[in-house]
Amino acid sequence: MGKYLLRRLATSVILVAVAASLAYLLAASSLNPRANYQGKQPPVPAHVIDNTLNQYNLNDKTPVLERYGTWVSGVVKGDFGKTWSGGSINDVMGRRIGVSLRLLLIGTVLGSALGVAIGAYAAVKQYRFSDRAIGVGSFVIMAIPVFVIATLLTMAATGLNNAAGSTLIEYTGEYNPALSGWDQFANRLNHLILPTLSLCLGQIAFYSRIQRNMMLDVLGQDFVRTAQAKGLSRRTALFKHALRTALVPAATYFAFAFGTMLTGATFTEKIFGWHGMGAWLVESIHANDTNAVAAVSLFAAVCVLVAGFLSDLIVAALDPRVRVS
Repeated sequence: MGKYLLRRLATSVILVAVAASLAYLLAASSLNPRANYQGKQPPVPAHVIDNTLNQYNLNDKTPVLERYGTWVSGVVKGDFGKTWSGGSINDVMGRRIGVSLRLLLIGTVLGSALGVAIGAYAAVKQYRFSDRAIGVGSFVIMAIPVFVIATLLTMAATGLNNAAGSTLIEYTGEYNPALSGWDQFANRLNHLILPTLSLCLGQIAFYSRIQRNMMLDVLGQDFVRTAQAKGLSRRTALFKHALRTALVPAATYFAFAFGTMLTGATFTEKIFGWHGMGAWLVESIHANDTNAVAAVSLFAAVCVLVAGFLSDLIVAALDPRVRVS
């Protein structure tokens, strides 16, 4: 197992490096940070623009590979460079990563756990009203884009607050800075409700469909009937044997689902006014900020590959048939 994990870890590191490099090269070739200094009044002299862009490693007159080499040498040392306005990428990342991970981790745990539970329940209640209702609801949710769900939730919260005459559910921002202590903690939780729900709904629908199908495949297997024949109750046989086996495919899809959630978080952060990595990506592309785009791409690559690594761990833990050297 140890050798297997080390190989997977080494592969993940290589893939992160490749993904980040390609993202940087694409951003450096297509974005134009020089445009941010043009049209200023009074006009900024060309040599001043060149000197500034050289300091930030953003000068389009410098060959792309040379800029890439400078960027890599900084990243290896933990320095992700400067924004087009001279700010530190590291400082901005330090603030925004925590914001995004708060949404992603909570959304992933709740979405996958609830989706698996609902899917397993639907399989046990096959063809009953609850199974059909869950199926219809899941397909409807999967057919609606994340940004539409987030917008509908915002509209619903606005209507509810107006009807109540007070703010029952927060729908913009991360927290109220005027509060402190437990009041701010409760306020943060309130602000988490709608963004987390907008991310969770798609995950719940996705996992429930996968888990239902996988659960149905194992319910009629011999090992489940044998477990019941040996004296185990139906509930124990389902949870101890059937559900564990049926979880393996769901765990395999974990990395792909996390990548989808990462994309959805970009829309969620913009709609709900959260200043995370997804919102920063949109702002950075609009500002032609090559270093910032590369930093966000590196973060996304690390998140997806960590999810893939965790998926391998879960599969190895669930399936005794997995043999690694």
